[in-house]
Amino acid sequence: MSATTIESLQTEGRNCNPQKAGFTLIELSIVLVIIGLIVGGVLVGQDLIKAAEIRATISQYEKYNAALNTFRTKYDGMPGDLLYTTANSFAINPTAGSLTSAAGDGNGLIESTATTNYNLPLRENVLIWQQLNMANLVDGSYGTDLTVAGAPAVTTPSTYLPAAKLGRGNYWAVGSAGGLNHYALINPTAFAAAGASYTVATGGGVTPIEAFNIDSKLDDGMPNTGIVRAKGETASAATADAFFPDAVYGTASLAGATATCTTCNATSSTSTNTYNRATYGNTPSCALRLRFN
Repeated sequence: MSATTIESLQTEGRNCNPQKAGFTLIELSIVLVIIGLIVGGVLVGQDLIKAAEIRATISQYEKYNAALNTFRTKYDGMPGDLLYTTANSFAINPTAGSLTSAAGDGNGLIESTATTNYNLPLRENVLIWQQLNMANLVDGSYGTDLTVAGAPAVTTPSTYLPAAKLGRGNYWAVGSAGGLNHYALINPTAFAAAGASYTVATGGGVTPIEAFNIDSKLDDGMPNTGIVRAKGETASAATADAFFPDAVYGTASLAGATATCTTCNATSSTSTNTYNRATYGNTPSCALRLRFN
């Protein structure tokens, strides 16, 4: 056999050596490190997105407070509650026409009736966003199809309420309790006909961790005290609803509606004033009430 043939066979033998196939331990380690970095980057990215959503939601609260103060200075009254004759004189009434006495009584409280504070999605409670919109103080377009009595003509929440930057179907509602006005961060899926009630997704649309972060940045970080409070997430009806009353979230009954609180709060005991971040931290199970500032 010629030398050339022997050398060729030796070369082919070296190329087919099974010891040279596959990856070395160093190569595998590098691949695992890269995969770890990618996974870690994805998780960190998700945390950054969630933190940005919480910051944006808090920013909404602050912007709405500023808009309310600007409106009061300009029109000498609270949006929604502004006396209906004053609203008509400034042409900040719905496209349906001039408001009637059923909407806007000028008593300083956002409420759905002139005599009883029900906080339904009706009259002053939805006119507030329509009037802020007409005054060019909030982004979006809300309530242009309200009746002259301030009743919703359709049942879609996005037509009347601004969506929260937190996402997950959360909206900013408004009402009053104890002589004070409040926002409610809730997740209504629909309004009943003519604003008779909210239909709210079961469990609330805010997780305990999100609720704690919002509460900590604006208040004391505790669900049962301060200007930010965890509230029941049952639907409102023709009685005082579960979003705005001063009753502590965690009592057996909250303004006529049963309150399940072991998912949002740490326990059903009102003495335990802690968001349930350990067990249900990432489970949407809270609704929040935030006082006007």
